[in-house]
Amino acid sequence: MGAGPAGLMLAAELASRGVRTVVLERDPAPPGYCRGFNLNARSLELLDRRGLAGRFLAEGPTVADTVFTGGARLDLAAMRTAHPYVLGIPQTKVEELLAGHAEDLGARILRGHRLTGLRQDEDAVYAEVGSGEDGLTLRCGWLAGCDGGRSTVRELAGIAFPGTPARRFTLLGDVVLADPGSLGFGVTTGPGGSVFVIPRPGYVRLITADARPPEDRDEPVTLPRFQQAVDRALGRHVELAEARWLTRFGDAARLAERLRDGRVLLAGDAAHIHPPAGAIGVNAALDDAMNLGWKLALVARGLAPDTLLDTYHTERHQAGAALLRNTRAQAVLGEEDERLAPVRDLLAELARFEETAGHLAETITAVNTRYPVPHPTGHPWDGRMVPDVALDGDSLLRLLARTGGGVLLTEPGPHADPLHHAATPWSDRVTTATTPPGALHGATAVLLRPDGHAAWTSPAPTAEAAREALSRWFGPGRASPAA
Repeated sequence: MGAGPAGLMLAAELASRGVRTVVLERDPAPPGYCRGFNLNARSLELLDRRGLAGRFLAEGPTVADTVFTGGARLDLAAMRTAHPYVLGIPQTKVEELLAGHAEDLGARILRGHRLTGLRQDEDAVYAEVGSGEDGLTLRCGWLAGCDGGRSTVRELAGIAFPGTPARRFTLLGDVVLADPGSLGFGVTTGPGGSVFVIPRPGYVRLITADARPPEDRDEPVTLPRFQQAVDRALGRHVELAEARWLTRFGDAARLAERLRDGRVLLAGDAAHIHPPAGAIGVNAALDDAMNLGWKLALVARGLAPDTLLDTYHTERHQAGAALLRNTRAQAVLGEEDERLAPVRDLLAELARFEETAGHLAETITAVNTRYPVPHPTGHPWDGRMVPDVALDGDSLLRLLARTGGGVLLTEPGPHADPLHHAATPWSDRVTTATTPPGALHGATAVLLRPDGHAAWTSPAPTAEAAREALSRWFGPGRASPAA
């Protein structure tokens, strides 16, 4: 459920692996407004592993730094990534590209269909769906709720959504200025607060505090109310001639109690909501989808037990907790409280040094995501995204994009052939490849998951250990044909 970034990316991941996939979206058409304007390094790394990053990079500029606390600029070039920047791209374009990709792979996207009920048993999920005055019940093997922060799937499944309610509210408006020169890019401060200005083609996006939110936080924002808030912050009148989109958002931070309930799963904002600091929402949604997609496909095709899906909860719930921590910290630092000034100044200073800027940037963008591995060896790639590695006439990224499956990398040596032979029963899910000497940085074998993360590393691998890792992450191997 849901044709946002999480739902569309998940649909593509499933369809690419031969799973019949339908996306149901309650709205009859894509939105006429844009929620966000960026993809960060983590998202581009994930898209690279599907051969898609180039399509997105062609749609906008890249910027090697970003606004950080205290007005400092955080140097994204200090990150250890192939994409040390943020890509300026409207979310509407992200969704358009993902929808086209999913449909090209065979997924169906049905708009104007709302979920009204669901139940599940051991074999299926039964979703009651309304379209206009008509309704029907769909039987499906699995149901993924990617339907936003007010998820109907989450509510109907009875999954708790604990966290902190919104304390502060912010107004956002895509507006046309009567005098385009009255506000420049960036933060403009006044006696009553500040207004953040982002120029867009034909309009500007203004963001300012909602100092006097109504009792009903869902009350629509009107242009007069938005005008009052801007004037109050600046202490002067800046004429807003036209409103394209006006909204209010809070700093609530919530994480679903569980991301899996039987055959129902949650991803994206349905799984977690957070303050908008760092503009990370779309990026976290893509991360959820890439983690879930290959696992759900293996389970849906009967190649792996459904316990594999428990690792989706473990990994992405942990990542969600880190997401809430990081965005809440940035939101607190953004409060107009002079007691926080020394902390802002300290972090702004750290952001100027390459050693600390890299760590801060990798944390905020989730580039440093590390998933737990059963038998860590202390290798720097344990649970981490593996960088591109040269292969004989190929590369790791091209191989992942071409196959969409796992990869068992080995360095040359007497262990290589036995490991490749041990992986034969999984050849429909895992490709074996040999790297140049030293390419694995101290390991002699590395097993990669389809999302590019290292699931197993070993300096002295055995066939038995390789088979154990393959079974854990890709299900039982095929039986060898009788001689």
